[in-house]
Amino acid sequence: MRRSPLVEWPTLALIGLCYAAFICGTVWLAAWWLPVGIAVTALALALHSSLSHEVLHGHPFRNRLVNEALVSPAIGLFIPYIRFRDTHLAHHLDSNLTDPYDDPESNYQDPAIWGGLPVWRRKVLTFNNTLAGRLLIGPLVAQEAFMRCDWTSIRNGDQAVLKGWLWHIPALAIGVWWVLTVAAMPVWAYLLSAYGALSVLKIRTFLEHQAHERARGRTVIIEDRGPLSWIFLNNNLHVVHHMHARVPWYQLPRLFRDNRERYLTRNDGYYYRSYGEVFRRYLWQRKDPVPHPLWSKD
Repeated sequence: MRRSPLVEWPTLALIGLCYAAFICGTVWLAAWWLPVGIAVTALALALHSSLSHEVLHGHPFRNRLVNEALVSPAIGLFIPYIRFRDTHLAHHLDSNLTDPYDDPESNYQDPAIWGGLPVWRRKVLTFNNTLAGRLLIGPLVAQEAFMRCDWTSIRNGDQAVLKGWLWHIPALAIGVWWVLTVAAMPVWAYLLSAYGALSVLKIRTFLEHQAHERARGRTVIIEDRGPLSWIFLNNNLHVVHHMHARVPWYQLPRLFRDNRERYLTRNDGYYYRSYGEVFRRYLWQRKDPVPHPLWSKD
């Protein structure tokens, strides 16, 4: 793979476009018609999260601190960037994908833990494994689990986790200042936009990984070219990203086109034609069980 350029202009331009859409949604469109302002703001916040993902993989500059400064305002409110960075990079150890303990982004439960959960919680998590559930309650379920896990780590003396949350305070202050002093939308509308952004992102993460005996078969390809693939910065071609994590978003489609059969063989055919197919099949249908189907205490 060629050495990356000093500046990846498509990514830098998209960061500028993202902030422009955010300003437009929270100020002018919110003043014109609030529902449109909420929708545009939610999409801008979802794109901001996708760009934060690009940044943690080393884009658009070679300097990490400069990159992180570009996405440092916590306008999405809920996820500290440093915690997102650290957990996502840990997630990229493919041998741990879907592991209920060692993959920070796994939605599977240890069957032993699952069996001890109260009935109401098992029903909530089962609904969360449908696409409708992931859209409606997925952000709340994930945020509760994420914060509970981080709080346990902090109580056990994990300084890296504590640092991630402490750095979130000044980053969050930027977003709060904007909502209270500049934005034309009320606080409740901005919170709805932030929640909506997380819901949009749940479409991408819903079936990115599956339980499979071999690590190579755990990561999906969704051959979508619509607006969602753009908001997700082509991470629907997810096995391509996992195999080439340093490649920028705008090069992933070419890589896939040039080596399509290789990637589909690589992931044992874990494939969907589009997000439309995903919605048709799984809007109300559970794709996976919550307890990991291949898990054993060994």
